[in-house]
Amino acid sequence: MVDRKMDKEYVEKLIKLNRVAKVVKGGRRFSFSALTVVGDQNGRVGFGFGKANDVAEAIRKSIEKAKSNMIKVPLKRTTLPHEIVGEFKSAKVLMLPAAPGTGVIAGGPVRAIMDACGVHDVMCKSLGSKNTINITKAVFAGFDNLYDAHKVAKDRGTTINEMWG
Repeated sequence: MVDRKMDKEYVEKLIKLNRVAKVVKGGRRFSFSALTVVGDQNGRVGFGFGKANDVAEAIRKSIEKAKSNMIKVPLKRTTLPHEIVGEFKSAKVLMLPAAPGTGVIAGGPVRAIMDACGVHDVMCKSLGSKNTINITKAVFAGFDNLYDAHKVAKDRGTTINEMWG
């Protein structure tokens, strides 16, 4: 996985680079696909998938898409606010909040997403499909179902301190 700091302080991580070949009359034509994650390490994260005939162009396209598809993830200090299971097709990702100092216990694409998002303490388990793209989409589906503490407290008519203690 490759990291780069941007001028706007975005962290870019390359999750997967894939070379595909198309057989034509004169031989093989190669093209590339890239899956990247972009985040500000403060709760905003997005992923992008780009395809091109050149590696650099595929990565550039995927980073552009990731920046345009960024979402805000509610955080509770350095972890997730509650347990969540993200599902996309046959890929499932179980994400559990962890105590401070635990670190990111996750593998592959989930670790890259958590690092870009700014989650420092979390335990994750990827279940089902091993497809990198589907695992990434499952994590983002789980992020979409996270509850924001401020919104929940407002709906209940209490403060965050009363909810969390």
